[in-house]
Amino acid sequence: MNSTKTPLRLLIVLPSWVGDVVMATPAVRRLRDAFPGIFIGGLCKPGMDQVLSGNTLFDELHITTPSGMMATKKTANKIRPRRYDTALLFTNSFSTALTTRLAYIPRRVGYNRDSRAVLLTDPISPPRNADRSWKLTPAVDYYWNLTSHLLDEEMIDWSIHTPTSCKELELALPKDAYMQLGYTDTDKEKAVEVLRSAAISIDDQQPTPYAILNPGGNNHAKRWPKERFAIIADHLYKAHNLRVLINGSPNESELVQEIINLAESNPVSLPSLGNTLGALKPIIEHARILITNDTGPRHIAAAFGTPLITLFGPTDPRWTTIPTRPLPDGSSSEIIIVADDSLPPDQSANDHPERCSIEQISVDEVIKSMTSILNHLD
Repeated sequence: MNSTKTPLRLLIVLPSWVGDVVMATPAVRRLRDAFPGIFIGGLCKPGMDQVLSGNTLFDELHITTPSGMMATKKTANKIRPRRYDTALLFTNSFSTALTTRLAYIPRRVGYNRDSRAVLLTDPISPPRNADRSWKLTPAVDYYWNLTSHLLDEEMIDWSIHTPTSCKELELALPKDAYMQLGYTDTDKEKAVEVLRSAAISIDDQQPTPYAILNPGGNNHAKRWPKERFAIIADHLYKAHNLRVLINGSPNESELVQEIINLAESNPVSLPSLGNTLGALKPIIEHARILITNDTGPRHIAAAFGTPLITLFGPTDPRWTTIPTRPLPDGSSSEIIIVADDSLPPDQSANDHPERCSIEQISVDEVIKSMTSILNHLD
């Protein structure tokens, strides 16, 4: 097969989590710009279509069939009528490769993982260390490298990710390549409705300054203690005159309410106001600052250039080193706080769950970082 052949109908199989979908957007934008006239579809899990609503990256989004014995076949049946000639898999699973094979997509490009090489026409070697363990690689570069293959351009030299810091890695991603999201008029209308219920306006003439706390996370080890989030909520209100919104998924409503009960400053629960993932995007875009654990809203904030502080416990932040837009004065719009910044660069926080417990991050450290960012905005 001619590897330089331009696809005419390209299906991009997107990752499963909010943050990973956002981290894939620089690579998708690269393809959209390189192939301006082709049809690009996206295959994503339910809910990820809300993350991607209002963007200009895809001509169509297909939603995977929920899990079950026939889910792979049903998803393949759904996308087969579009007659895609090429599939680019940002996922690593056997099942997603099988889906594209069952959909009769002639060319299938992805990393050779999960014993799926036989299902791929273009199996790409994933980045590994000399001992065959997985190399610490930022997801944005991981996806970017696959697009290099599709464009028949030079692949990433993985040695660029030689660790020199326990917080971030150098990116192969071009300096002007950022994550990007949009939102629809419906998303904006829902956001206005939710904020109005909290007596907050995002009107350009008289906006209400507010901050967002994001205390959840799919892994409980990622969650900074709720008592400390309550202290931060009170500090934002008393020291910086910011209304405080607390975000969470519907399953995290109880956690959000517990923090509200602990705080003295009357923060507002976004889940209780019927917030949606689509509406969360404009809500985050207009916030003065987001303080979050290592979870999806961090990447939404970075895509919109919203200042943020991200707290990392026993998950290594270098897997998710991301490009962030600078603040107006040129300073970084994100401060990363790790549980143990003395961890040697050649070691991973994932391998030290006790030493890198998120409880090692102090309230004072978060307040200091928060004050630094807000001062840069004034």
